[in-house]
Amino acid sequence: MLTNVEHIGIAVRNMAASNDLFSKLFNVVPYKFETVESEGVTTSFYRVNAGRESQTKIELLEATRSDSPIAKFLEKKGEGIHHLAFEVDDIVAEMERLKNEGFTLLSEAPKRGADNKLVCFLHPKGTNGVLIELCQEIKE
Repeated sequence: MLTNVEHIGIAVRNMAASNDLFSKLFNVVPYKFETVESEGVTTSFYRVNAGRESQTKIELLEATRSDSPIAKFLEKKGEGIHHLAFEVDDIVAEMERLKNEGFTLLSEAPKRGADNKLVCFLHPKGTNGVLIELCQEIKE
């Protein structure tokens, strides 16, 4: 289960395809859909770690018109952001689940990362251009 990230927005070209992809990634469906006419955008929201004190919210944004800020962002930069890091309780189990869902892992086993973490990255080509990092605290 992915946890402990604050709300992050991700620009997407195709909301339906992106919701399918991120629903598989997060293993939950969006809890909210909203259109903001003034911004020319449709959004879907995911709540990761729902029901706990620390919740992560991710927002997907799709342009509804060619002159919207999201359309301009997508034209200039393409989909995504640099990366999102999520804490997981069991990195090996989460890697296996995501691999079974069709995601490409950049390593077959977790690696030691900074700040006393085991880490693994998902290839950004399989996640709309967003580099996803899985992190698990090393318990010694």
